Amino acid sequence: MSAFWRWWQHIPEHLDPVIFQIGSFRLQYYGMMYLVAFSITYFVARYRIKTENRWSFTQEHLQGLLTAMIIGLILGARLGYVIFYNLTYFLDHPLEIILPFNFKNGLHFTGISGMSYHGGLIGAFIGLCWYSHKYKLGILDAADLLAPGGALGYTFGRLGNFINGELWGRITTAPIGMHFPNAEGNALRHPSQLYEAFAEGILLFILLWPLRHRLTASGGIFGLYLISYGTARFIIEFFRQPDAHLGFIFLSFSMGQMLCGTMILAGIGFYIYGRKSTAKGVGKK
Repeated sequence: MSAFWRWWQHIPEHLDPVIFQIGSFRLQYYGMMYLVAFSITYFVARYRIKTENRWSFTQEHLQGLLTAMIIGLILGARLGYVIFYNLTYFLDHPLEIILPFNFKNGLHFTGISGMSYHGGLIGAFIGLCWYSHKYKLGILDAADLLAPGGALGYTFGRLGNFINGELWGRITTAPIGMHFPNAEGNALRHPSQLYEAFAEGILLFILLWPLRHRLTASGGIFGLYLISYGTARFIIEFFRQPDAHLGFIFLSFSMGQMLCGTMILAGIGFYIYGRKSTAKGVGKK
């Protein structure tokens, strides 16, 4: 058994985030994982449109909806990181918000570094609202349609973080810990990316999928997604290393936990609003 744990603990040191490189062009697993995540979200939603009587969406609607959400997600994830995690720095370096360069001591290419899940969720929801309102699809119905597939797809986003060797966990003495080469020191750390991939992705999909036929009130599945993700992430944050420049925001709570608390409250609100709207016959508007 000790041989297994030695192998397990050194997995991150043997992972190469680059699939292949031609000149300065690099194809990385991180970007590919997001393509997989979007594809899974699309195909799960398309399956639901074909097999469930609830939806009035066409395949063209679904494609347009996801396009609007992807644009909103990318913009929201970047701006969310800027606002929630490093506002002071970016106020002094505003060009680095949108340009992949560092201007300290000359011009250095760095790529766009820093994305926020919560910012991405807000941006994606804004994109969903815009498209749904434009084509009169029902905002909460659209959110309900995409929530289970989005949860499953998110699994691959966290796997991308793991392969990229980022967002590692706190130091632990448990054998489940791993050595992350980019982390300070050589201590074992919780593989919090894998915890999140399982709890916020696979487990959440397993919860939502069988309930899709029971929670038919507009906003029910989406509200449950927000509540469940927020709860799972809040707990896992106790095992995840807080951002070094932020530390703990309030008592022993990280920025991620503060945002998850807000997310849980929003989920409760969406669920209650959806049930009331459906009861009044206005849930589709």
